[in-house]
Amino acid sequence: MNQKGKWYGTTFLTFLCVFWIMPVLVVLWNSFKDKNSINLQPFKLPTSETFIGFQNYAQAINKYGLLSSVGWTVFITVFSVAAILLFCSMTGWYITRVNSKWSKIIYLLCIFSMVVPFQMVMFTLSLVANMLHLTNPWGIIIVYLGFGAGLAVFMFTGFVRSIPIEIEEAAMIDGCTPLQTFFKVVMPIMKPTYISVGILETMWIWNDFLLPYLVLDIKKYKTISIVIQYMKGSYGSVDMGAIMAALILAVIPVIIFYLSCQKYIIKGVAAGAVKG
Repeated sequence: MNQKGKWYGTTFLTFLCVFWIMPVLVVLWNSFKDKNSINLQPFKLPTSETFIGFQNYAQAINKYGLLSSVGWTVFITVFSVAAILLFCSMTGWYITRVNSKWSKIIYLLCIFSMVVPFQMVMFTLSLVANMLHLTNPWGIIIVYLGFGAGLAVFMFTGFVRSIPIEIEEAAMIDGCTPLQTFFKVVMPIMKPTYISVGILETMWIWNDFLLPYLVLDIKKYKTISIVIQYMKGSYGSVDMGAIMAALILAVIPVIIFYLSCQKYIIKGVAAGAVKG
């Protein structure tokens, strides 16, 4: 490629990056403006007349209880992702190493769950969650485990197929039990897939609105996305300043998490696609 082609390519990528990051920047500078200027001039940078400092952030935290929702969101995300990683990796290992009718059925059910639209099961899910008393942050972890298992099992199964079985046989000869073989031998090798699955599931659960809204008792427990929705008042009134501040507080952690771990996504996906 000649210098002119490289220049066009660099210019296009720069424009594309600016295009994608622009909405985040618009939300960021609007979070420091008063409500009237946000509604009238959302694309204008704050001026001395419109700049109000961190008042919108204080409003979101004090009036709408944003810190409490952040706590519940962190709790649900951390433990849901941990459950998905542990149980789905063990399931993927079992499916790959145990060649039986039941293991094939389990794998097909996990793949089928990725095809079924959420809208087909959401009302039934709400009824079942109420019947089984899953309408709390501890119960929704089980729900997320079920919905996140399809992709996770698919990726873990693909990666385990690339691991030579001789490594596990050598561990068995040395006296390891199946569980010891998994935790001491297989799990460290699966690190790239653990990281990539963890990133994908974390971003999904952190930003999810519909599942917590349907399952949780929102009078007691609210995630960040639910709190932001409740910032819309009656008769169409919307506290845009508080919403902008809440969006920034919700987006920053996941952006930092993604940027610090993004190199493992392609590595993990490629590793899981080596075989199968």
